[in-house]
Amino acid sequence: MTAPAVATTTAALLVSQDGRYLLHLRDANKNICSAGQWSLPGGHPEPGESLDDTIARELLEEAGLHIPGLVPLAIIENTDADARPTSRIQVYAGTWNGDPALLPLTEGIMLRWTDPEQIPYLTMDPKTTAVIRHHQDGTRTGDGAAGQLPVLRMRNTGTKTVPNVIGVHLYLERDGEILLGLRHADSAYAPLEHHFLAGHCERESAVACLIREAMEEAGLVIKAEDVDLVHTVHVLDAPGTQPRLQLVFRAHRWQGEPQVRERDECVSWGWWPANALPEPTVAYTRAAIDGIRRGRLYTELGWT
Repeated sequence: MTAPAVATTTAALLVSQDGRYLLHLRDANKNICSAGQWSLPGGHPEPGESLDDTIARELLEEAGLHIPGLVPLAIIENTDADARPTSRIQVYAGTWNGDPALLPLTEGIMLRWTDPEQIPYLTMDPKTTAVIRHHQDGTRTGDGAAGQLPVLRMRNTGTKTVPNVIGVHLYLERDGEILLGLRHADSAYAPLEHHFLAGHCERESAVACLIREAMEEAGLVIKAEDVDLVHTVHVLDAPGTQPRLQLVFRAHRWQGEPQVRERDECVSWGWWPANALPEPTVAYTRAAIDGIRRGRLYTELGWT
């Protein structure tokens, strides 16, 4: 895909006399550009509209702002992973000294003045950060001709960071048999299937989670020095679902006998031969046990 030679959208960098920048906080959890990030006001031209007219209209419609003397500052050129241009934004610079709290904002969450030293601590749109750095470097404006403006190239791979859920699992083996629990019929995950003692990592380390879940679910006392990570399964249950990283820890020593302590999740505990697991057993539980028996440390499921 080749971008047009001219910019296809606009943005405005408004600066106060004391050197602060007017930033726009975009809505989060929406399918929009820079969702949940601090960025610059601006927008796309309407049919037949010049970029100069576009930025003036966008500022007026979004925030009731009329800024005389806007001057082209730079072009932001977005590129794909192969450095091919995908879009261009013409950024204008202007001066304003009002109170953003009094503006009739029609898009986004808020406008605010921001000191330059605060910017590293905000969730910023990378393009906005690049424009502000360019402005602070001393190159204030271009000569008004888009073809002569400095071009700030921003690589865009088109991918987003996707958080992975971390699950922690207890592998106990005694006399060649492995501890598994039968999930409750009303359980949200894997009802009526056999599974490790397991839980989701909260604001805690994985081993701390394991120790907590062992006590809460089965009344077992486990010490951190008695466990080792023996297998990891990276699971994608279905296309578009949240990936899960399942950590399986083996406890070499523990105190107590398994008790059913969370009856809405597990109805029984049992010891099963490694070569004769009960049916049905959760697929990644079975894969982890097979990996442990074969001396493998890692398994992927659902990615192809």
